[in-house]
Amino acid sequence: MLQLLHIENIAIIERADITFEAGFNALTGETGAGKSIVIDSMSAVLGQRASRELIRTGAGKAFVSACFTDISPALMEELGIEPDEELLLQREIHADGKNVCRVNGRPFTVTQLRALGNRLLNIHGQHDGQQLLDEEQHLMYLDAFGRMDGLLEQYRAAYEDLQSVTRQIRSLQMDEAEKARRMDTLRYQIDELERARLQSGEEDELMSRRNFLRNSEKFISAVEGAHFSLNGDDGSYGALSLVRQAQDFLAPIRMLDDTYAQLYARFDQLYSELYDLAETISDQRDSFDFSPNELDDVESRLDQLYRLKKKYGPTVEDMIAYLERCRGELEQIEYAGDTLLQLEKQQQKARKAAQAAAQALSDARKAASAELEKQILRELQQLDMGKIRFSVAFEAQELAENGMDSVRFLMSANLGEELRPIHKIASGGELARIMLAMKNVLSEQDQVGTMVFDEVDTGVSGRAAQKVAEKMARISRKKQVLCVTHLPQLAAMADTHFSVEKGEANGRTYTKVLQLDRQQRREELARLTGGAHVSEVMLSGAEELLLGAETFKKSLI
Repeated sequence: MLQLLHIENIAIIERADITFEAGFNALTGETGAGKSIVIDSMSAVLGQRASRELIRTGAGKAFVSACFTDISPALMEELGIEPDEELLLQREIHADGKNVCRVNGRPFTVTQLRALGNRLLNIHGQHDGQQLLDEEQHLMYLDAFGRMDGLLEQYRAAYEDLQSVTRQIRSLQMDEAEKARRMDTLRYQIDELERARLQSGEEDELMSRRNFLRNSEKFISAVEGAHFSLNGDDGSYGALSLVRQAQDFLAPIRMLDDTYAQLYARFDQLYSELYDLAETISDQRDSFDFSPNELDDVESRLDQLYRLKKKYGPTVEDMIAYLERCRGELEQIEYAGDTLLQLEKQQQKARKAAQAAAQALSDARKAASAELEKQILRELQQLDMGKIRFSVAFEAQELAENGMDSVRFLMSANLGEELRPIHKIASGGELARIMLAMKNVLSEQDQVGTMVFDEVDTGVSGRAAQKVAEKMARISRKKQVLCVTHLPQLAAMADTHFSVEKGEANGRTYTKVLQLDRQQRREELARLTGGAHVSEVMLSGAEELLLGAETFKKSLI
């Protein structure tokens, strides 16, 4: 369960520590006091999207931490976290968009934090009821309830095999005229590329050769000058001869003194290096072999490659790859008849496999729908909707990504009325209660220990509000419940009651969260009932609400 929520510099909350208890925790306060900011802070520390706009004006960063207790060691091991008595989630949100996340002191990414948060706490917002109006979501709810992940994964694998074969067949199916046009195009492109005799790496070699030919006079002059300087000619000595001559002058005295012996040896090394340089320069000089027309030939070949690249790819390697694809496609079209026969057999086999997987998924869904209807109706009876009828309607469809079923929820709110789509007949209060029933049923399928309800009682009042409060109390006996509410019936039913209050100091707005004792709860309930002017009658009514809630909760033990 969530034990402690610590908030720093989130919107108008400068600093707050909220210690939650097991059971039913309620948060109340005036509209705009900051109740939703508490929920936003929970979302942030659980890895959900958090805008930098959340950061309090003037602060460089915001910080939220959440301490969870009573986490099963098996779940912690499954999540790759060292088992511990407590699980501490932390998140810093910086003004430059940077996020720093930690779990028990270890760095986590936002994605990892979100995956972990989804296993610890569920937040149900005041607009969740609107999701029931989207019939595309109904199949998702049913699959979540029936735990269809395995069957759905098997079906999707079979469906993708069928789609893959179907795509191959479509690519081969064309009329004769289109086939002839395509084959003519492919043959022309293949012929043009084959006549070009493309070679990998050819373009780089040609560009290097062109650079040399354009500057050949400079290359020849430089190499000839270097050759003359090293080797000389009949009328003068080159560097090689002069170095050897200098070494010979030192030869008679090298045995008389170590210094001259070292100098003699250095001349020997220098001569060897110069000799090697002279041989290299000679090789370069001898390699100058080109015809007067070679530059034109190189330019012409590069121009040919340029024109081909505009049609077939940015590099010679890309054009060679394109040529291979054209050859393969031409061969495929030429032998399309044989290939189609093989693919059609594969398609029949793949369709049978997909149909079988879809049927297994559909059968499981229908079995789960009967149980879902039963559990939803039981929940709705507890929410003062005993006369409602709820049904899961199936309609067959062509195989699609999610199977062969089109699913939508139908209901009848009054006796004698036929079942109709929810969006056509459900009021706001009915939507809120149906969603609450749905969330409670689905929560029994997972291991999440904490459920957060953010004003899910919108549109509910009177007797229905009391039934929603009783439902929250029942849920809180199995899971920790945190509820933001404006209804005195829900607040009275809480085991722990917090008041979110907004104030001003030093020209700034501040929000604080206070845990209320019994007398303070009585006053807060009277305020929720009657507004700013609290009378003794309202206080008596609040006391009556508290006593009634205490009596009801004792009956749950």
